[in-house]
Amino acid sequence: MSLQPETFKSVVKLAAERVIASAPELTSLDQAIGDGDHGFNMKRGFEAVLGKLDAISEQPFDEALKTIGKTLVMTVGGASGPLYGSFFLAAGEALSHDKHLPEDIADVFGSGVNAVSARGRSHVGEKTMLDVLVPVLETLKNAAGHPDLIARVSTTAAEAVERTAPMRATKGRASFLGPRSVGHIDPGARSSCILVQAVCASLEGKQ
Repeated sequence: MSLQPETFKSVVKLAAERVIASAPELTSLDQAIGDGDHGFNMKRGFEAVLGKLDAISEQPFDEALKTIGKTLVMTVGGASGPLYGSFFLAAGEALSHDKHLPEDIADVFGSGVNAVSARGRSHVGEKTMLDVLVPVLETLKNAAGHPDLIARVSTTAAEAVERTAPMRATKGRASFLGPRSVGHIDPGARSSCILVQAVCASLEGKQ
């Protein structure tokens, strides 16, 4: 089985649309513990991706992911641009080296996660997007081949983002708040969850 170009295009389209629609929520979350610009920045970045969608979908999957990554780096800004850009660039690079979708999804996703960790010099438990991405990666590995894999990934992302609320931030702008960062969902974790769940919804045909 292989991922079809039209499926890839649908996945990217829905993911971008959901991030754009979630801009007010992301802004509100970021106003509580960050600069307040995460929603606007993510909206701008994924509007740029949508604007290139036809051209992106005509590329081989590895180059398509790299183009998404470069677009996000150039348009998102803030800390999120380089982090999300690094994820897609690394995932695309993994596909350039004898990896295929969907059978190697855990390896490809893992390459992206490792790039985020390296770029942000961060790890699980520091109240960042990694607190969603790493649990999702673990589910992709542990539930590989399971008929309910997509549903499990979506549930994992939803549960993981809620677990960031009681965490104390030790990375990024939120870390300056110290104990006042406790009780708030991390904006980057939330945007990661939105993206993961959008991909799952598209693959399951739930628009």
